[in-house]
Amino acid sequence: MPKPRKETMEENRMKLIAAARKAFAEKGYSAASMDDLTAEAGLTRGALYHNFGDKRGLLAAVVEQIDSEMAARAQAIGTREGDEWQAILAEGAAYIEMALDAEVQRIVLLDGPAVLGDPSKWPSQNSCLQVTKRSVERLIAQGIIKQLDAEAAARLLSGAALNAALWVAASENPPNVLPKAVEAFRSLADGLLSKPS
Repeated sequence: MPKPRKETMEENRMKLIAAARKAFAEKGYSAASMDDLTAEAGLTRGALYHNFGDKRGLLAAVVEQIDSEMAARAQAIGTREGDEWQAILAEGAAYIEMALDAEVQRIVLLDGPAVLGDPSKWPSQNSCLQVTKRSVERLIAQGIIKQLDAEAAARLLSGAALNAALWVAASENPPNVLPKAVEAFRSLADGLLSKPS
């Protein structure tokens, strides 16, 4: 019995994302050929255009997938912490550390902003921001964070982690820059506390 059309379309979409993810990680966005991508996926250019509009749309889908995986990994690391404040710090540091991952570095932190623009406007970043905002609201209510605007504090925490990761990825020596970025992130975040540690 043939698969339903919707299921086939979703499989094709996933094949294209997987092929693009591999090509973008190995060659970079600009050097990745659409013909090679579609051949790797066993599909036509028409399938790429139908699902993503163009190569840029495909990159956006790949970035969304990887960025969502990064957020899930960071949250999993945060849940191992003893309290919500330490979880926020651990998640931010984990996000920054992911800048050492070659795939993350190339696709999300270098090619993504160059092609898709400001990462703070990406849907995946916005969902992370909302999670951080809810944590910040709880910490303000508990008196752990100063009485600040929760969205402002969440945006600055998220922005600091994102910009630190961008800095690490773009640096000439990412492993050397990483500890400096994480230390500065933690120090900046500490300023939000009612009683700095």
